[in-house]
Parts: sequence; C-alpha cells; structure tokens
Amino acid sequence: MKLYRELADWWPLLSPPEEYEEEAGVYTKFLLEAASPPVRTLLELGSGGGSNALHMKRRFDITLVDLSPGMLEVSRKLNPECEHLEGDMRTVRLNRHFDCVFIHDAICYMATLDDLRAAIRTAAAHCRPGGAALFAPDYVRETFHGGSAHGGQDGENRSLRYLEWTWDPDPADSTYLADYVYALRGEDGEVRVVHDRHIEGLFSRLEWLELIDEAGFAARRAEFTLDGPGGETLELFVGVRRPD
Repeated sequence: MKLYRELADWWPLLSPPEEYEEEAGVYTKFLLEAASPPVRTLLELGSGGGSNALHMKRRFDITLVDLSPGMLEVSRKLNPECEHLEGDMRTVRLNRHFDCVFIHDAICYMATLDDLRAAIRTAAAHCRPGGAALFAPDYVRETFHGGSAHGGQDGENRSLRYLEWTWDPDPADSTYLADYVYALRGEDGEVRVVHDRHIEGLFSRLEWLELIDEAGFAARRAEFTLDGPGGETLELFVGVRRPD
C-alpha cells in the first residue's frame, strides 16, 4: 500500500493527529477499566503514524510497533519519548509483558481468519495476566456498509486532498476494499494524483469473540458513539488476560 511506503510522510495531512483525541480517550478509558491495577505500560501493535500514542502517552508508557519504517519515522517525530520498533503484528515477539495491548484500525489489514488469529495471539503473548487488550476494527461483518469520504489538509509548502471509496465486491468472502485517490500538491505548485487500494478484513462478532477467547482472554464486545451531530458508533473488543 503506497500510503505506508512512498507516501508515508504525507500521513499527517491525510489524518491529522489532533483528530484522534476523543477516540484515544475512549480507548484509554476502556483499557484502564478492564485491566487489574497497577496499569502503566502499553504496547500498541500497528501503531502507524503515532496519532493515538500522542494522546495516550499522557497515561501510559508506550512501546510502538509497526511494519512500515516510513510510518515509524512519522511517529518518532510526534512521540520522540516513546520506544519504536519495526515488526509485523502477526509474528513479532518482544519477550516481555505489558499491562495493556492495543491494536487500532491496523487490525483491518488482517484479511484472513489465520492472520487475525495470529495478531490476537501476539497481543496475548505480550499481555500480563490480568492485563487488558483492546481491538478496534473499522467494521464487523454485521455493521459493514459501503460509502465514501473525503478530506485532507494544507501543510507547510504542500497540501493533500483525498477521496476514500469503501465497497465490498464479494460479500461471500472475508475482505472488502478501500480505494483511495490522493491529490498531492508540492512546493512547486504541481499536483499529482495517486490511486491506492487497501484490502481489509471483515469478520463477524462471533468470530472476533471466539478468537480472542481462544488466545487466552476473557472477551467481550463494547461500543461507543462519537460526540457531535451524526456521531458514528464504533465497536470494540476487549479482552482480559486469563492466568496461564
């Protein structure tokens, strides 16, 4: 996906970090309520540009893991005090435990049940007994709906605008598509247009809960509604790590 490779340094203009404050506060609240005290350390898998960490580091000592070197570089600029490590959420093993483990919408890139199972097992491998894990997919199968969105920002000497088109060409399989078109204006005033296709996983609530339970968590579903008119309702899955 071009967004996380050659376009990674454009990320803050596509998804400004200040827009994450409300959601990050909700994720922090769910983790603190679920985990047994004391709670201080957090591992974020698929941490991307570090926008959630910018707000969650007020409460946690955070270690950030992502597969993309470019996105890690964006995050280091935003969160220089946090530990950053390159790794795949399906296979990375740090050989240490954290009070909490968090996977935001990067979990959507688990396109098969085997991939999703592997990512959840990674969360379990790094979560202490009594600690909590939180998974925040964009959709579950029961709530998926196609649609479009647009946005972007002006930065210093350059600007980005995007169109996102989400759709499901085959409702019988476990994936949907998010097609992005980026209009990128550089310092010279020239505009280039880039298409970027993201293949994302789509699983039922039951599949989520079964995999989280199978990995060693006591699992439950949760939801919250964003503030403001027409606020979107998001689903979460919370797991409390059972003793080994």
